[in-house]
Amino acid sequence: MEEPHDDATTGDDFAYAYKSSLMGAAFEFRLMPEALEWVHGRSKGRVGYDRIRRVRLGFRPMTAQNHRFVTEIWSAEGPKLTVASTSWKSLVEHERLDAPYRSFVTELCRRAGAAGGHTLFQTGSPAVVYWLGVIVFVGAALAIAALTVRALQAQAWSAAAFIAAFFAFFLWQAGTFFARNRPGTFKPDAIPSSVLPSG
Repeated sequence: MEEPHDDATTGDDFAYAYKSSLMGAAFEFRLMPEALEWVHGRSKGRVGYDRIRRVRLGFRPMTAQNHRFVTEIWSAEGPKLTVASTSWKSLVEHERLDAPYRSFVTELCRRAGAAGGHTLFQTGSPAVVYWLGVIVFVGAALAIAALTVRALQAQAWSAAAFIAAFFAFFLWQAGTFFARNRPGTFKPDAIPSSVLPSG
């Protein structure tokens, strides 16, 4: 099976492809002048830009894919479509497609916005999920900070150092996730940089 790749842009067409699993077929997308076309194995479809009801961009890291962005597309008919910025390359390797993903998503939003179909453009996680996650994050951070203080009071320097290192890593990872995934809306010609890879 061919590796997914970003085809060269020709005329009005933009193409993008990625593999969401090692053994499965690649998702292939193409921006035609009037519609988004997609193929996944034996399934395929076509969605007019004016029929796209909602587009959500977010930061969705996974195991071994800690710099992964996702675009979700809902239309008036057909399944929800997902476009990811990483692709399975081998059993232990994922490929980052930052530049082609950014170009494809930027152009998709521009075309959907220009089609006059009243598309809702959203960023981040759903509000309920996001704020519940923030509450859990704050609670976990306070608990880990308390453990660090307890270890220092007991003069368990090695344990305190280990907990502090874990605490810093936890704050960095979770903080990045919540900073990039704050719920919001955007204009199709002004996508926030927080939900797009650089490139």
